[in-house]
Amino acid sequence: MSKAGYGGGAQADGKIEQVTDIGSGNKRIRTRYTCNPGYSPISDCFCVRFSPDDQYLATSFANGAINIYNVETGRQEFVLNSTPPGTDLSATPLPTTQLRWRPHNAQSKTKSVLISVNAEFDGQILHWHIKSGKCLHTITERGNQLFCLDYFSDGSQFATAGRDRLVRVYDEATKRLVQTLQGGDMKDTAGHSNRVFSLKYHPQDPNIILSGGWDNTVQIWDTRRGHSVRSLWNCYLCGDSVDFSSDGSTILTGSWRTENALQTWDFGSGQVQETIEWQSASSKSTCMLFAAQFSKDAASSMILAGGSQENEAKFFVRQPGSKTAAFGALIQMPKPVFTVDWSASSKLAAVGGADGQVRVLEVV
Repeated sequence: MSKAGYGGGAQADGKIEQVTDIGSGNKRIRTRYTCNPGYSPISDCFCVRFSPDDQYLATSFANGAINIYNVETGRQEFVLNSTPPGTDLSATPLPTTQLRWRPHNAQSKTKSVLISVNAEFDGQILHWHIKSGKCLHTITERGNQLFCLDYFSDGSQFATAGRDRLVRVYDEATKRLVQTLQGGDMKDTAGHSNRVFSLKYHPQDPNIILSGGWDNTVQIWDTRRGHSVRSLWNCYLCGDSVDFSSDGSTILTGSWRTENALQTWDFGSGQVQETIEWQSASSKSTCMLFAAQFSKDAASSMILAGGSQENEAKFFVRQPGSKTAAFGALIQMPKPVFTVDWSASSKLAAVGGADGQVRVLEVV
């Protein structure tokens, strides 16, 4: 673990990674620590997730490993699904593509349960008990690489999606597949026609699920209908970059493109609410986004997003009646940002990417 300043060193072009303030508002960001699992060869970090009580930070990697850090200290506490050093690459697990903590108000008495999905040819959904390191349950989706999953807020159900374009809904208590969502009404919606990389439940309604991917759409699914009921068009999602605001009224998308990458949408009408300016007076660069997320406070008052081209993560504040504005950024990173997450308190944020390290920052 390296302290503030990252120890990330200079890039080949001489640029040094740094945290920068933007604008004249009262919010600022500062570095807390960097988590570096030290894998050799370096393994991309595909997902970061704070536990519901902000005690742990779970991180997943291209080599299949899941590393759990203590949020307060930044120290590594547990490692799941790891392979011994020197293992032949052909024998190592395929990437653990996404993680979610089971919400604490789930019916089960077991706390500290983490669910992961992977990109094996027969994709697996794994339930982990982090303190014992045990895999509690495995579900296999034959012939389907899995890229994303999400829990409903009460922990009663979860959904997965990936290469085969379908959204599958599972009952948490029985671990059984209860529904497969596919296609549309064949008038206004058609479901997905390509890989799905992002999935998000409505915060209050377990019947509504968002998903997005390579086909330039976000599909809005209704489990009561069994298919997509609406679509948002022209959003190209290549990572965990669709989100609902805490009240369910607004959708956030982060597209992997240089123009109009970060957008908010009105859930009721399906229309673009705002295209958020990435460029600022102090930063003329654009970023192709792999990750975007609302903060977890009741007002969803901030946004964090990151990606490639400029290899940066940027923090924005949402203010009623005015434009969403950047207030801080982590810039000149050595490699692209693949994943971001806000802590439950929205006071901390984690940023992971292709250099295999996870930066934890604080909003002050």
